[in-house]
Amino acid sequence: MSGTQDLALPERRRRAGGGMTAVRELGILIALAVVVGVTALVNPLFLSGQGIRDLLLNACLVALLTVGQTMVVITRNVDLSVGSVLGFSAFLTGDTFSVDPALAIVVGIGVGALCGLLNGALVAAGKVPSLVVTLGTLYVIRGLDYAWAQGRQINAANLPDGFLALGSAGVLGVPYLVIITVIVLAVAALHLSSYRSGRELYAIGSNPEAAVLVGIPVGRRVFTAFLVSGAVAGLAGVLWAARYGTVDATAGTGLELQVVSAVVVGGVAIFGGSGTVVGAALGALLLTTIGSALEVLHITAFWQQAITGALLLAAIALDRAVALRQAAALRRQSRGVSA
Repeated sequence: MSGTQDLALPERRRRAGGGMTAVRELGILIALAVVVGVTALVNPLFLSGQGIRDLLLNACLVALLTVGQTMVVITRNVDLSVGSVLGFSAFLTGDTFSVDPALAIVVGIGVGALCGLLNGALVAAGKVPSLVVTLGTLYVIRGLDYAWAQGRQINAANLPDGFLALGSAGVLGVPYLVIITVIVLAVAALHLSSYRSGRELYAIGSNPEAAVLVGIPVGRRVFTAFLVSGAVAGLAGVLWAARYGTVDATAGTGLELQVVSAVVVGGVAIFGGSGTVVGAALGALLLTTIGSALEVLHITAFWQQAITGALLLAAIALDRAVALRQAAALRRQSRGVSA
């Protein structure tokens, strides 16, 4: 009887955390409304059509990266290589356009998937901690980027207008970049909430030992999460090249920390087992909006970093407090059932 109760703990913990996740997402929306409202009072153009468009475009690439990162973090892992993967993919995309535009896009996504495959194999099969693996591949992939670039820079003049339109044009006023991001978010959210392989990621993060006991292929699921993270980072690299046109070997430097911050601030527990891609995307939107608001208010960039760090620490502390309370509640519930 006790074994059955132990295997049920991950699912009960996930359900208990569902309400907290909803509260966190609502809190992000309220904070976002406050930031936008205060900034708009100072500069009404902040809420103009172009202002809103710029906010969404600035948040899209980070929000896109949070999709793969969320799947990884849910399993109690982390992918610190996404910024380097994005940069390498962006440069390769721009550099191969002279051969075939369609091939260049496939190459960009494929390179990201290969990087994710490497990370996943080392973590899932090699049993190496993800923090160590992805910190190493962060530097390896960035080094490959510099070696390939050899000091060169890809300019917008070297890229087709149709490709550049992905980062600037749109349909009915909605940028293609926003549409692509929303589609990827919707697919990931549906997978995590409605498919067994998606739900198993939460079980792995909640209790890896119990996940093994119930027959969940832990290694395969973790490997797939890293593969998806790499592929999404590759796609983000393609869109980065389309958005900015000018790409060099420094593209995406430091972006991984912003992505991890957005995921955690968005309600994805750094200890694994709970969170949604929608919340992570809202976290990305909040952090990028704060950055834009500080620029409008002529506040030094230092405060943007300080605010981001403070939000990250607060989110981690909140996650830890909630996890301890849930564990205590589940223990009391288990004792009550046993009695």
